[in-house]
Formats: sequence, structure tokens, C-alpha cells
Amino acid sequence: MTAVHTPRTGEQYTITHGDYTAVVTELGAILRRLTYKGEDILASYGADDLVKCCGGEILIPFPNRLEAGTYTFEGHDYTLPIDEHERNNAIHGYGYRSYWKLESLTEDSVSLSWRVPDMAGYPFDVIATATYRLDDEGVHITIDAFNNDTKAAPWALAIHPWLANGRNAYGDAIDADNALCTLLIDADTHVVPNENLIPVGTEPVEGTKFDFRKGRKLDEQPYDDALTDVHHDENGLAHAFFTRPDGMMIHITGDETITSFQVCDATGFPAEVHPAGVAVEPQTAYANTFKTGKDLIVIEPGEHSTTELMIGVVR
Repeated sequence: MTAVHTPRTGEQYTITHGDYTAVVTELGAILRRLTYKGEDILASYGADDLVKCCGGEILIPFPNRLEAGTYTFEGHDYTLPIDEHERNNAIHGYGYRSYWKLESLTEDSVSLSWRVPDMAGYPFDVIATATYRLDDEGVHITIDAFNNDTKAAPWALAIHPWLANGRNAYGDAIDADNALCTLLIDADTHVVPNENLIPVGTEPVEGTKFDFRKGRKLDEQPYDDALTDVHHDENGLAHAFFTRPDGMMIHITGDETITSFQVCDATGFPAEVHPAGVAVEPQTAYANTFKTGKDLIVIEPGEHSTTELMIGVVR
């Protein structure tokens, strides 16, 4: 048998514009690398590395966790595979596990598509298209879902960028570097999880370590929490700002479909799967949306749902 020389994450699509370079992979349409003036914005990994912890993935058709992998939609019960066995959850959907089809590639943009396979737990014919486009602001990400089915489809998404803290520590030593970073997210409410990271309620962020409305250091670890009731500006954009010890400020925006941000610092993760930074994930819905219906998007037959996002450096 002839050896396959394609990297484990598939073909690598490199796009450039000005000070920015991005690498998007055939596997999952993952934003594997994003640099500004040669500096990593994301905690990157190699083209042949298996993704041991989320970094740059698109989480579809649901983000975060689904309790017991079960849900009911329009009177029908569905069961998805359990892949977070220690917590009995389905997690992060399926788009990042599949190889996507290249639709177009230019010097500063790339577009890939994925048609959801026939799954007993998600039997909806949805076609997702992800487009990455670089400009002076950074990388603009458009994720479009088209319902090619004759029945309505449940839908939610997030992206999972792991923002680099600008340092090169390993394992638990990363926590001290993350504690020097500052995060600002204008969100009024913390989603309270149980021991399996499934939401059980909400609380105001006022007076808690989750109050990032005016910016605060990430020195009260751990964090693996959703922040909701996010404020949008006059242009309909939600914002997150992550400032590193070296002074680089990374800016993430999401359109009016973004209802929350998940923040994860990987405290306590095994060293080999502990990225040197913090995940700041814009989401259309937080965990368990397929079960609760909270912020769930329903795409009718022949209709689209589109989300616009951006990651860049404040200059």
C-alpha cells in the first residue's frame, strides 16, 4: 500500500494579509494557527499532531456538553454517543472530527464545507460552510448552516480558540502565566454548573470572580464557565478582550447570534493536554441547549443560520 503523506489534520490551507497569517486544516476546518507579526495569537500545534485539547475547532451542531447524550426535538427522542465518559456527556458536536471539502482558496481567504452524515442521534441534512477571511483587523469567520432537509433542524455553535498567553511554560506552570492575563467580557450572568459541568442555574456576576465587565486578572482559577446575558454594541457585536503579560491584547467579536462566552483555563489538566493560554469561546448557546432549548436555533427546511465572528489584535 502506498504511504499517505498528507498530515494527520489533512491539507493545510495558509492565508495571509498584511501582518496576519492563518492556517486552516482540512480536518474540521480548524483554525490551527493564527499569527500577528510572527507571534502566535493561538496556542498552536503541529499539522501531524492529534488534537488532544480543543484549539481552534468549530463546535457544531452543538457546543459544549449534552447531558447523557439525549434530547427531545419536535416530539422525537434522540441519543448521541457519549464521548466524555467520566461525566456521561456528549461533547462539542461532530464537525471537528470530520474532513471538510475545500470550496475556495485565495491569498487571504479560504472556505470549506461539511455535510452532516446520517446519524441516528442527529438525522438532519445540514450543510455547514466555514469561511475564514483575513484583513487589517484579523481573521473574520463566517459559519453558515443550510437546512437541506424536509424537516426542521436544531442548531447551535461555538468556536474554540485557545488564546496564547505569550509564554512557553509546560503543565501546571502555565497556571501562573495565565494568572497574569486580564480578561474583559461585558456579561451580567454566570452559568452555574454541577460536577459534570452541566448547567443547573444562573447567578449575577456582581461580587464574584466571574465579573469581567470591567476587566480582571485570571488569578482566581480554575475557570471552565459560561458567561451569558452578554451585551452587544450599537453594531450588534459582542466583545471579549484578552490581554497577555507581554501587552498584546487579543480581541474577539461575535454578532447578534452570540449569547455567551465560555472561559476555560485548563487548570488541573494533564500536562500533555494543557495549552499555554486560555480558551475564550463565543457561543450561540451554552451547554445542554439541545436538552433545555435555551438559546437553541431552529433552522427550518430550506433556510440558513449564519454567525459572524472575528479574532484579531488591538493595535
